[in-house]
Amino acid sequence: MSAMPEAYGAALERAMVHAGAWLTSVPTRPVRPSSDADQVAKSILPRLPDQATDAAEVVDELAALAEPGLMAIQSGRFFGWVMGGTLPAAMAADWLVSAWDQNTGLRFATPAAAAIEESAAAWLLDLLHLPATADVGFTTGATTANFVGLAAGRQYLMDEAGWDLESLGLNGGPRSTTFAGRERHAAVDLALRYLGLGACVPVDADRQGRIIPEALAAAMDEQPGPSLVCLQAGNLHSGAFDPMEEAIAVAHDRGAWVHVDGAFGLWAAVSPALRPRLAGVEEADSWATDAHKTLNVPYDCGLAIVSRPESLRRAFSVHTSYLIATETGLGDPLEKVPEMSRRARGIPVWAALRQLGRNGVIAMVERLAANARALADGLAGIPGVEILNDVVFTQVSVSFGSDNRTHRITQRLMAEGAVWMSGSSWRGREILRISVSNWTTDAGDVAASVAAVRGAVEAEPEQ
Repeated sequence: MSAMPEAYGAALERAMVHAGAWLTSVPTRPVRPSSDADQVAKSILPRLPDQATDAAEVVDELAALAEPGLMAIQSGRFFGWVMGGTLPAAMAADWLVSAWDQNTGLRFATPAAAAIEESAAAWLLDLLHLPATADVGFTTGATTANFVGLAAGRQYLMDEAGWDLESLGLNGGPRSTTFAGRERHAAVDLALRYLGLGACVPVDADRQGRIIPEALAAAMDEQPGPSLVCLQAGNLHSGAFDPMEEAIAVAHDRGAWVHVDGAFGLWAAVSPALRPRLAGVEEADSWATDAHKTLNVPYDCGLAIVSRPESLRRAFSVHTSYLIATETGLGDPLEKVPEMSRRARGIPVWAALRQLGRNGVIAMVERLAANARALADGLAGIPGVEILNDVVFTQVSVSFGSDNRTHRITQRLMAEGAVWMSGSSWRGREILRISVSNWTTDAGDVAASVAAVRGAVEAEPEQ
C-alpha cells in the first residue's frame, strides 16, 4: 500500500482542527489582528533549520504563529476594502482544489477542472444576463480581470486597424486612446500601465461618481481614432453605476471597445430589483468582476468576461509542440487568462453557485444591499453623522464633521476592533468607508456596528 495517505493524514487532520477553531472564533473575536506584521515576524525562526520537521508539527507551528496576525475578514462586522467572506461549499471546494492539484490550462490534461469551470461560466453568464457566447476567464482578481478585458480590447482595435500586434508590438502602430471617468478605480490605471497603453483621458463625473455621457462624447470627439472606453459598475465610495445605456451608445457610435469594471457592482445585475440601475450593461464588449467579493468565494478569484472570444484568444493563446490544444469551440482555459499554469479557481465558484442556487444568489446580493441601507439609516440617527452618498448598492460613505474628527473616529474604530470600517477620502473630504460584502452579516451585526460607531463618536467630540 502507498504511504501517501499516511504522509498527508496527520497534517490534514491538524489543519482541520485549526481551521475549525478559527472559524468558531470569528463571530465573537475582535475583527482587528492583535499583532502587526513586525510582531508576527519576531516569532518566526530567523534561519531555516537544517533538519526536517514533522508535517503535523509544521501545521501546528504555522497556526500558532499566524493566529495573532489574522484579520477576521469573514466576520459579519468586517466592512473594509470590499472584501467578502467565504461560503461553506466554496471553502470546502477550495480544499479539494488543493488536494486534486490540477494545473488548469488545458482541457485535455485536466478535463474535470475544465468542464466544471465551463459549467460555472455558463451559470454566471446566465445569472448576470450577459451574452451566452462570451468567454469567461478565471483570474486572480478584478485587477487582472480588467487587464484581460482591456487586452482583448487592445487586440480588437489593432486587428481592426490592420496592425499585426503579435509580430510588431505597439511601437509604430496606431495609437489608441482610453477614456474613463474621473472616479475610476486605480485598477484600471494599473491595467493600462501593464498593457503599455498610457494614461487614460479622464472624463467628468457627477457628484455620485457617475460618468457624464455628454462629457464622454465631447472628450471622444476631441480625440478621434481607435479608442477604449472604461465604465464603472459600482463606484468605490458611492456604489453608483455609470449610466450604461447612454455611455455605451456614445462609445459604440464612435467605434470604441467598451469595458466595464464591475469588481463588486456587476453582481447587481443578478437582482430583478437592482438590475435597472445597470440597464444596458450587456451591450458592452468586456466586463471584469470578482467572485471573492460579492459572491463570497475564497481568495483569489476574479472573472474576466469577453463578448468576442476571438479577440480574447488572439491576445492570450499560445501554441507549442508540447501542448495538446482543444479542438472544440470552447477553447482552453489558458487562452482566456494571462497564466499558462494556475489552480482550478473556478471550482469554488461552481460550488458557491451550486450551494446557493439562482434564488440564493439573488437573495444574497439583495441582502448585502439591504444591510448597507440599514447601516446608513442607523448611522444617520447618530448626532453629527452625515451620510455622503446615495446608498444604491453596498457602499456607505460617512463624515463626522471635520476631517480631523472623521480621521480620529475611524482610527478609534479600527483600534477597538469590535467592527472594521476603513478610512478614505472622497470629493475632497476625509470619510469612513463602509463596504457590505459578507454573506453572514445580519441584523445583529448591523446593530452592533452602529453601536460601535456611536460609542466612537461619543468618545471623540468635535475639537
